[in-house]
Parts: sequence; structure tokens; C-alpha cells
Amino acid sequence: MWGTGVAVYFLAIFHRSSLGVAGLAAADRFHITASQLSTFTVLQLLVYAAMQIPVGVLLDRFGPQRLLVAGAVFMTAAQLGFAWTGTYGGAVTARVFVGMGDAMVFISVLRLIASWFPPMRSPLVTAFTAMLGQCGALVAAIPLSRSLATYGWTVTFAASASVGILLGLLVILLVRDVPPGAPPSRSVKDVRTVGRDLRLAWQDPGTKLGLWSHFTTQFASNVMGLLWGFPFFVHAEHRTKGQAGALLTLLVVVFIVGGPLIGGYISRHPWQRSTVVLSIVAAMATTWTVTLLWPGDAPTWLLCVLVVTTGLGGPGSMIAFDLARTFAPASRLGQASGIVNVGGFTASLLAVLGIGLVLDAVTQGSSTDYSSGAYKTAMCVQYVFWVLGGLQVWRYRYRARAHLADTQPETFRDMSGFEEYAPRPSRVRDIGRRGRR
Repeated sequence: MWGTGVAVYFLAIFHRSSLGVAGLAAADRFHITASQLSTFTVLQLLVYAAMQIPVGVLLDRFGPQRLLVAGAVFMTAAQLGFAWTGTYGGAVTARVFVGMGDAMVFISVLRLIASWFPPMRSPLVTAFTAMLGQCGALVAAIPLSRSLATYGWTVTFAASASVGILLGLLVILLVRDVPPGAPPSRSVKDVRTVGRDLRLAWQDPGTKLGLWSHFTTQFASNVMGLLWGFPFFVHAEHRTKGQAGALLTLLVVVFIVGGPLIGGYISRHPWQRSTVVLSIVAAMATTWTVTLLWPGDAPTWLLCVLVVTTGLGGPGSMIAFDLARTFAPASRLGQASGIVNVGGFTASLLAVLGIGLVLDAVTQGSSTDYSSGAYKTAMCVQYVFWVLGGLQVWRYRYRARAHLADTQPETFRDMSGFEEYAPRPSRVRDIGRRGRR
């Protein structure tokens, strides 16, 4: 059952990542500029982010099985449309519906994990879920580019869309919301109750810590993997398309390897989660700084280090959902997860759009032949999000601990029982009160 949910997530990641490799082909097919090309990814991510809170409410109402089926239907129909359309407007519409289907998948799989696995095993299972799902991006990195070159646009995207039909049927046959004998995960709520739960979820500093952790860690890997990594390596660093594809493959390998390592560490050291987040952000910002300031083309080893540190942001962003699981009661877990998931994708779409706008702004006339310097200038957009998100993570990490000690003392004690570096409750409450003042 878990494997079926992960398979749908695998397909969602494949569809989400496909434009990162097909971006240059899309520019030729639809005759569009960099900012128009970025619109594909921006709208897809915008829809994904905008859908998270409504999907969280629907998840608490209808359960994960029904949302996984709906997600598979939306993605399949959208990719079929993307395969056949020959117009820019039709392609944009198709990517919007890809984002809608994609939005329903991941937090549904998270709800299955919360229902079927013990709490202390959830971080590691979530990490393996992310690891296996990111293999969809691995398939999109090289096999998709070769399929585009061999079979063309329509055949490639129509074939990938057809997989969603099979997975939708498997979800109906195999997936169940909760184990036999467990209370149902679905709950019927009126509009007033839904509004109250959303307000409570948003007011929880643990939810905000998860939101900003996701915001800060995830966007750089999305920027690289979804759209701008391939053109940056080809045009700014003058690598061949094969080398650029290999670097994107390394990005996915980092997702796969880093997920279990980070998940295993935070399951043993839950009080170090925000420290891990800030460490990953510092590593990304440092490596990008060295790469952008390097005179001429950066050496291959440095680009590999850049991909590795940027790639760690993908599995690092899973920490945010473990924070939501820790701080949110079961009745609000879907809504809290939805709020958290907004963070990274909001940052991603703003960064993707900002890079496209800067590329056009620093390039004279209407030319789409962007220089190496233009790409390096545009990539500096990322620093705005690292600084903003890092400050917010630092701000809420102590407030979240104090709130947990005040509202869920049993959970606080359970987490502290095996953690070598667990804070003292009195110390946490004192820091939290000072932060609120």
C-alpha cells in the first residue's frame, strides 16, 4: 500500500521535473522567451502552492485514497493535453492542471505514513518516500531527454501520461486510509470548524517553523532541477548537454542518498532539526557564492559540489513535515502539512520567475541569447530567499519548543527521553516567553 502511494508520488515528481529537461525543446516548440518559459514552471508551482491549504482541508475530509485517485486523474489528463497542444496558451493550461494533480499527492502519502507507521519511524519512512519519489526526477533527467530526441514531443509525453491510468486503478484496489480496526482518518466538519482549525494550525509556532524551514531549504533544488539548472550549466558554465544532464542526475542521486541519512539523524536527534536546516542553507549559499565569483567557467569538481549542496535542500525540506507531525494534533495534520508545503513552492515559483525576469532585464533588446554574466547575475536572486527564510527559522525555533512544552508536555518529554541534546523545559519556556515579548 505504501509502495502504491510512493509510485503515484514518483509519477508526480516525473511530471513536475519533465520541463527542466524539456525546457529548451519547449522554447523551440512554442517560440518563447526566458520569462515566458519560466511562466510554465511558475504557474505550475503557483497552483501547487495555492492548492495546499484547500487540499489539506480536503484530505482531512475525504482521506488520502480519494485524493491520490483525483491527483492521478488530473495529472494524466493534463500531460495528455501537454503532449498534443501546439500553442503556448494550451501548454500553459496543461501545466496548471499538472500542478493541481501534483498538489494532491505528497501530503496524501504523508497521511498514509502517519496512519500506518509508528511515530518514531515516521521521519525515516518519510525520507525513503522522498528518496523513491525523487527517482521520478532521475528518469526525467536523461531518459526523457533521449526519448524527446528519438521519438519527439507528442509520443514522449503521451506515453508518460498513460502510466497515470494504471496507478489510479492500483490506488483504488490497494490503498486504504487507515489500518483495519483503526478509527477513520476522515472527519466531517462545517465551515466554521474548518476555519477555526486553519486558524489554530497557522497560529502554532511549530507550523510556522515548518513553513519557513520548507521555504528556505527546498527552492534552490527546485530552481536547479525544474528549469534553470540545465540552461545555467550549458550557457553560463559552457558544459555540453550531456554533461548538464549528468549534473542534474547527480542532483537526484543526492536526493536519494541524502534522504535516509537526514531522516535517520533527525529521528535520533529531534531537537537538532532546525540546526540541520540552517546548516544546509549555509552550505548552499556558500557554494553558490564561490561558483558565481569564480573567474571564468567553474571547474567540474566545484559544479559537482554545488549540485551536492543544493541537492541536500530537497531531503532537508522533509524536516519541515516532521515538524508539522510533531506539533500538530492528528485532526489538523492535513491542514498543517498543507500550510508547511506552501513555503517551499512559494519560494520556488518566486525564485524561478525572478531569475527569468532578471535574465531579460540584463540582456539588451529582445534577444534570448543570454550571456554567462547574465545567468550569474540572475542566480543571485536566490540569496534574498535564503536570508529571509534563515532569519525566520531562527526566530521560530525557540518559540516552537516553548509552545510544545506548554501545550503537549507528554510529547515534549517523549522527545527528550532519548535525545542527548534535549533542552530543559524551564529553559525552553523562558526563551519562548522572551521571543513572544
